[in-house]
Amino acid sequence: MILSLLVAAIPVFSAAPDSLLQQIEERAAREPGALVGLAYIDLGSGDTLFINADTSFHAASTMKVPVMIELFRGAGKGSFRMDQELLLVNQFASIVDGSAYSLDRNADSDSTLYNRIGDRVRIDTLLRLMITRSSNFATNTLITLVGAEDVTRAMRSLGAMRIRVLRGVEDGKAFEKGLNNTTTARDLAIILRALEKGEAASRTATREMLGILLAQEFNERIPAGLPAGVKVAHKTGDITAIAHDAAIVYPPGTSPYVLVVLTRGIQDARKSDKLIADLSALVYAHHAGLSSMPAPTTNP
Repeated sequence: MILSLLVAAIPVFSAAPDSLLQQIEERAAREPGALVGLAYIDLGSGDTLFINADTSFHAASTMKVPVMIELFRGAGKGSFRMDQELLLVNQFASIVDGSAYSLDRNADSDSTLYNRIGDRVRIDTLLRLMITRSSNFATNTLITLVGAEDVTRAMRSLGAMRIRVLRGVEDGKAFEKGLNNTTTARDLAIILRALEKGEAASRTATREMLGILLAQEFNERIPAGLPAGVKVAHKTGDITAIAHDAAIVYPPGTSPYVLVVLTRGIQDARKSDKLIADLSALVYAHHAGLSSMPAPTTNP
């Protein structure tokens, strides 16, 4: 695995920088064939650690955070209202040729909207389901509203230069042609930092977005490596052999930090979850200035 380390000169890590890098590298190496992209930014001190941070990964559901940001921006400009209702139709157009495709409720982490096909549902309701339950149906409906190109353009304005949102989910023809939503660990970290600093949209909008991310219901990755009660605003993403988590972590009594962990090449979801949780524990211990790092537990 090719690793690169970028550390702010001032202030210095409480432990030697290489100790965190080494422990992360050793833990990742216990998953043969896995590739890990990681970005850590201490929002107080400015300390950073980047590992394969500019390597492109399939974005999976992490792309739903950029969609959320563009929705709040659109509402802020008056393009639509968050209480506006959209008709739910399970039919979407492939970006390849415009042909219609439908979503499979059995492949969606939230099935509630499939019972409401033909109904009108508020945008803010769809948005919350897109993030907290990672609803694919909500996502495709909302991308139809704001446009994938505008989502990518919004990310460029935040300084995220490699992330690319091309389409909704389950566009099989696009997938076959390699037309996928992609991201890097660095870009997701840039986006989350902009959210925490109130720069991704208006201050009111960014506070609302952070509240939605704090309500995330899937917590088997970054939050699982943290002490009980630590708040985490985050979004997961996964498809076959792909597992990600992108988070802002709020340790008590100190500055928050951004942690993004992207993985590919691990077929067993339990192992990828455990890997991300273990890396989260190592970063938390480093951020807290503990004199020794906790030993990662053995994979199930």
